[in-house]
Amino acid sequence: MVRKFLVVVCLLSILEAGVGLSAQTAGVAKVPSTASKDDAQGALPGPIAAAEAAILKQDWKTAETALDTYLTTHPTDARALFDAGYVADAQNRLDDAASLYGRSIQADPQRFEAHLSLGLLLARQGKTAEARPELAAATRFHGEEADPLLKARAWRALAEIDKPDPSGHGDAVQASNDLLEALKLSPETPTDTLLAATLAEDTGQNDAAEAAYRRLLAKDPKSTDANAGLAHLYIREKKYPDAETLLRAALAQTPGDPALTAELATDLAAQDKEEALPMLEQLHAAHPQDENITRMLAEVRAQSGDAAGADKMYVALLATRPNNIDLLMAHGENQIRQLHYAEAFAIFDKVTRLDEGNGDAWSGLAFAASKTGRPEVTLHALTMRSKFLPELPSTYFLWATSFDTLHQKTQAIAYYHQFLDAAAGKFPDQEWQARQRLLLLERKN
Repeated sequence: MVRKFLVVVCLLSILEAGVGLSAQTAGVAKVPSTASKDDAQGALPGPIAAAEAAILKQDWKTAETALDTYLTTHPTDARALFDAGYVADAQNRLDDAASLYGRSIQADPQRFEAHLSLGLLLARQGKTAEARPELAAATRFHGEEADPLLKARAWRALAEIDKPDPSGHGDAVQASNDLLEALKLSPETPTDTLLAATLAEDTGQNDAAEAAYRRLLAKDPKSTDANAGLAHLYIREKKYPDAETLLRAALAQTPGDPALTAELATDLAAQDKEEALPMLEQLHAAHPQDENITRMLAEVRAQSGDAAGADKMYVALLATRPNNIDLLMAHGENQIRQLHYAEAFAIFDKVTRLDEGNGDAWSGLAFAASKTGRPEVTLHALTMRSKFLPELPSTYFLWATSFDTLHQKTQAIAYYHQFLDAAAGKFPDQEWQARQRLLLLERKN
């Protein structure tokens, strides 16, 4: 029984660090229902019993001394190693804790709490690739080997690892499956509902996402996460007036909330309302270190015509994250807006080297190359872009003008015709140019 209590205490300490049990799960798990396999084997060795008594009092130094002494002569005792890992974890000696949890697993691969604790520790350190196999191992325990509520925590942690990040990396379907497994073992929490909503949104199930957000709001109308999430969904669906109404009502209940204010500014910007820019300027002044707010302000500044002001913000952000794809793309686009084509060329060239599958970066490089008189590079960039994105009237025009510059008449004529077919009167200046060039090229042919 003592060991199970220590497992719960350890996981509760992880909660305080930000990646632990929900309050609901922790409260249930404090009362174990079965004795541990260690307890069934007889009396504990004196040093372990003394260490665990000290742990119950949060007397870490006494526990650490007892365990260190015992492990000197019993280096493969799985229980002692786990307890030592917990003591190190409680003192924020995370590398030591990870090592001790790992040694406990090596000594006894069937030790559920060691797999779970190591997985959660690694997850909160951001080492998700290492955390995943430990958490997955924890989910494979059955019966008395694993408390269902703690096993559910392993599934929830996997869902957090698998969910898509802001850059789109992740697997929303797998994360949803992880969450469903957790819900088979424990009641749904508001955090679960919020995660389910975001995952549904990520997989295009907007009706399910809206229903989940509204379930949360029915329980807590002031929930910032639910209001912001539902508003984000509406913005994504271009239901801008609906989002604005929701956000203004939510801000009336929680004035000045930064997340809601940011969403409202985004919505107003999408509607080209002048109120968006001063709102974001004020929000940024109050939260100058918030990167999301800074990026939103930079984007709205660019949309409002202040490309130079926006670019200063992107340059500042890139100082600490020089290889961030999204920031580099925004920086390159602002250089284009300022007619700094050589600078834009260098930026987009860097992005394509960092991420060869980025079709938008190849688009930017093709355009910048055309503006700096590099038709061969333009054609290469267009060839690479075509692997990832469909052709547009603008790309047909770039193909045509690049072949034309290189005096490859047959290809130029073909692409000018494709451009005219695709443009359909929407690009009068370029269409006039294409027709003039066709008159000359086809006459010479």
